[in-house]
This record gives sequence, structure tokens and C-alpha cells, in this order.
Amino acid sequence: MNINLTLIGQTIAFAIFVLFCMKYVWPPINQVMQERKKKIAEGLDAAGRAERELQEVQQQVEQILREGKEQAADILDKANKTASSIIEESKQQARTEGEKLIASARSEIDLEVNRARDQLRSQVASLAVQGAEKILESSVDADAHSDLVDKIASKL
Repeated sequence: MNINLTLIGQTIAFAIFVLFCMKYVWPPINQVMQERKKKIAEGLDAAGRAERELQEVQQQVEQILREGKEQAADILDKANKTASSIIEESKQQARTEGEKLIASARSEIDLEVNRARDQLRSQVASLAVQGAEKILESSVDADAHSDLVDKIASKL
């Protein structure tokens, strides 16, 4: 056997094998690789879109949270203002009621003082008549001397 002939035969067999692989084996492998490459590219695009959407959603969530906090702060401010206005209103009503009660009590005191004065006047008048009777040692008619008794009572 000749080495050259074996080498040439092996070269021809290898060339046939390469042509066979290029015609029948390589296209399906190449197609599978292209499909895999396409799937990987689509997956990367989908991952990029998902990441962008996630960032957008996170921004929206942060915006909603900020708005919620602002609304909560506004509601608290309004509630505090309402509470303070109600407190001030209640204080003002209490002052008004207190002033009314004080005025009412003063008017009642004035009425009681006037009643007491009237009672004291009538008692002083009767005491004056009794004192005059004792001094004069005679009976003094209160009806007959009513003008005099009234003058004395009004001076007191």
C-alpha cells in the first residue's frame, strides 16, 4: 500500500464528508443557531422592556405615594385648622355664655339688693314710727304721717 494513495483517498473522503455536512448537516444546525440567536435577542429586548416598564411603574408608585402623602398632609392641616377654629368658636361661645351668666347674676343681685333695700326701708319706717311713739309717748298714726315716713325712708 502506498501512503500517497491512502492520503489522497482520505482527502477525497474528507472532502465528500465536508460537502455532505455542508449540504445536509450544516443548514439545520445553522438554522437552529439562528433561531437560538433570535430567541436570545428577543429575550434581551423583552428583559430591557420589562426593566424600563419596572422603572416606569416604580416612578408611578413613587408619584402616587408622594401625592398620597401630600393629600394626607393637606387633610391633617385642614383637620387641625378645623379643630382650632372649633376650639376658638367654643371658647368664644363659652365667653359669651359666661358674660351672659355674669350679667344675669348681676341683675339678680341688683334685684335682691333692691328688694332688701325696700324691706329695710319699710322696717326702718316702722321702727321710726315705733321710736317716735316711744319718744312722744303717744300713738302715731302711720297713715296720717305717711309723707313724713316716706321722706325718712327715702333718706335712708
